[in-house]
Amino acid sequence: MTEPTSSGVKEDDNVALEYNSSNVKKAKLNSTLAALLDDPVLADLPKKPTLSDVDTLISLELGSAMRVSVLKLDGTSFDVAVMNSATIKDLKLAVKKKVNEMEQSKMGHRQISWKHVWRNFCLSFHNEKLLDDTAVLQDHGVRNHSQVHFIPYVMSRASKRHSRRRKHRFFHGLNRRE
Repeated sequence: MTEPTSSGVKEDDNVALEYNSSNVKKAKLNSTLAALLDDPVLADLPKKPTLSDVDTLISLELGSAMRVSVLKLDGTSFDVAVMNSATIKDLKLAVKKKVNEMEQSKMGHRQISWKHVWRNFCLSFHNEKLLDDTAVLQDHGVRNHSQVHFIPYVMSRASKRHSRRRKHRFFHGLNRRE
């Protein structure tokens, strides 16, 4: 049996009080977060925001990030927020995250092969294909409220990369004589 402490409260009671106060703090934090997410000012935050999402949106408000509209092939568009110093790869990651988030909310769990998407489509801005993942968006003229487009893309044979399906040669290495 647990001995009473000098204050007259058992140790088990202290543990229970700490546990309950922890749960109360979590409940208050969750209710505050829910209230903040329901605020129309924060309507563009995802349902489960990460620290980088919040940081990017704060930077957008401060002017050190930009909102880029992405026009899909079906004519619909959506907005993504990226830092002013973002590269094309950062934009692609933001597009991937936003599309996955939209698909989750509409259709539940649905897997998109982004490897297939980027092999067969690319982003363009003013009829210029944005192919170099390391290039900075502002070097291509992409600014706040710019619109980029998804366009079909087939890699040229000159670069020795093309979109035709490669044959899988599972037993290719087994037939060699040594």
